Amino acid sequence: MNVPDFGKAASDYAQYRQGFPERLYDELHALGVGLPDQAVLDLGTGTGLMARNMACRGCRVTALDPSEALLAQSRASAEAEGLQIEHVHAMAEDTMLPSDCFDVVTAATCWHWFDRPKAARECLRLLKPGGKLAIAHQDWLRRPGNAIDATLQVIDRWNPAPKNRKWTFQYPDWLFDLTDAGFGDYRLFGFPADLTYTQEAWVGRIVASAQIGPALSVEAQARFRVAFAERLARSFPDPMTVPHRIFAIVLERPDD
Repeated sequence: MNVPDFGKAASDYAQYRQGFPERLYDELHALGVGLPDQAVLDLGTGTGLMARNMACRGCRVTALDPSEALLAQSRASAEAEGLQIEHVHAMAEDTMLPSDCFDVVTAATCWHWFDRPKAARECLRLLKPGGKLAIAHQDWLRRPGNAIDATLQVIDRWNPAPKNRKWTFQYPDWLFDLTDAGFGDYRLFGFPADLTYTQEAWVGRIVASAQIGPALSVEAQARFRVAFAERLARSFPDPMTVPHRIFAIVLERPDD
């Protein structure tokens, strides 16, 4: 898979991407994920939003990403918040970390960028028996005329999306990858979440998305910012409500 270089938009990524709502972490906690003193590995950590949230809950966190630029942002944010997080530069499919050493592996809005079967096998190897893999996504919820609909219309004028782009809860193949790798019991859940962004912040958030920041030149990004800001100002209040849908699956490594 041709994975976008999100490091090209690392600054916007760190400044404007919002993390998951607290409800996600409450739901994960009820399923045994994010408990105090758990050893947690956050794959595809990006700027470390999930990693920092787990560290705030008393977990011992390792944050892993293939982008040095994103890891630098994650390190800076963790230091600013006084959090101890180990950072590792590696691929999710080949972490080079010891086997059977984590209570939890998380992947936040990144699983679709991995070679999923390889990543699933690597997660199984890394987890202790009875350990949990938690995959979570924060998807845009498109409805005619809403902020996401307008956003995607503008994005597609600058960089048309592939025809097979998937939307909320359209991840049926993932379960086959995960159970084929050897994971056993699993739980699925999801819920809608309205996030609030200023128009400036939403423009920055979209620059940090796959079709814009990693794909366009610096000059094209600057023109996109102006065009997108003008489109939002014509149609939406500031700040604006941006509808999302949260999806998560928690799986368990069987006891040996």
